[in-house]
Amino acid sequence: MKEKVLVIGAARSGVAAAKLLHRHGYEVSITDMGTIAEAVELQKMHIHVYANAHPDALRNTQWSFVVKNPGIPYRVPFVKYFADHHVPIYTEIEIAYRYAKGFHYGAVTGTNGKTTITTMLYEMLKRKGHAIAAGNIGCPLSEQVLQYEDQEVNVALELSNFQLLGIDTFAPKVSVVCNLAPDHLDYMDSVEAYYESKMRIYENCTKDAWFLRNADDETVMKYAVDIPCTVIDFSLHREDVDLYRKDGAVYLKKEKLFSIDELTIVGEYNVANAMVASCMAYRLGVSLSDIQEVIRTFASVEHRMEFVKEVQGVRFYNDSKATNTHASAAALSSFDQNVILLAGGHDKGISFDELKAFDHRIKACVSFGETKDHFSHIFTRVITAEDLREAFEKAVALSAPGDIVLLSPACSSYDQFHNYEERGRLFKELVYAYETGDCNF
Repeated sequence: MKEKVLVIGAARSGVAAAKLLHRHGYEVSITDMGTIAEAVELQKMHIHVYANAHPDALRNTQWSFVVKNPGIPYRVPFVKYFADHHVPIYTEIEIAYRYAKGFHYGAVTGTNGKTTITTMLYEMLKRKGHAIAAGNIGCPLSEQVLQYEDQEVNVALELSNFQLLGIDTFAPKVSVVCNLAPDHLDYMDSVEAYYESKMRIYENCTKDAWFLRNADDETVMKYAVDIPCTVIDFSLHREDVDLYRKDGAVYLKKEKLFSIDELTIVGEYNVANAMVASCMAYRLGVSLSDIQEVIRTFASVEHRMEFVKEVQGVRFYNDSKATNTHASAAALSSFDQNVILLAGGHDKGISFDELKAFDHRIKACVSFGETKDHFSHIFTRVITAEDLREAFEKAVALSAPGDIVLLSPACSSYDQFHNYEERGRLFKELVYAYETGDCNF
């Protein structure tokens, strides 16, 4: 008799997990409140498909475990039912990990900087051999395991706390919680629960694994305790740690990893990102020469402090991935003055007070979306707009040569967009239209 498993959520990760579990002999059912584009394909594989609803009958089946889309909160009644009845609930990361025995993981979590670190690590790993980037960066890990299950692969893996909530045995070779700041309070029960969920990244590791701990972040130091693996403390400001900068270079103990003046991406926080990525690559066997070549050539990640264009002396930056206050503060720290900030979006219940410290750098804040009225007590000069297009038009009207127009919303995009990528693409389209004169402003 085959064991039965239920997959809740039929996005890419859910479909990949369902196929992987089917391959390994489970009787799989998949359910989604919406349509399931791959329904016919899945049914041909003898996977049971339930679209547009979660039938009550699914509650009455004896499941070995449930695989849940990480974006679905545990408090949703259908999911809560299984939690209350002590049915194990995993995310697809755990499923993928169980079957890819030749995968070696550099796992990255934290509040901000995850994608930059993961992408830089991936570029370094590619120079060593077969490597992939997966997880919260956009490609489900299970999808990669379906393709490369029996191969030796180095993996740069970005993990959200939602994904980490559903692990059981997952254990990376090297991991990091790059920083912590309040986020996802619309999903988590408390900020403490959010911080604690991040620390699951190392809970199954053994002594030979490395955990990189940010000694500059008081919250990380408070929560990153009782660590079962080797701890590598890092800092931008101290030299009495394992990973540090000194005399214009970054060192791992006595080993020079790279010279900071060769780093092409801007911002103090990007020095920390490069420091972490380089150390993780080193642990995964990448040579110093390959690490240093990536440092010299790495460009900005799309939607993360991405330089778009300079038009009529005004520079435009797309930082749409800044979906919380801490990320926007990091972006603003990269500029001294003359910033026209585009901010706003879905209200996640997070305070914007941290941004007050940058008021002297802000020529104007043009706020938009659901939180457009939340910035009036943060900055001296605030102009409101209904949406990003109107905000961009007002920013252009205010701009003069030497100014910086920065989209760094400090909010998620779900009030007016499907995701931050869509928001960032619209911003870039508006910049290009302004450059060519193909616009109405």
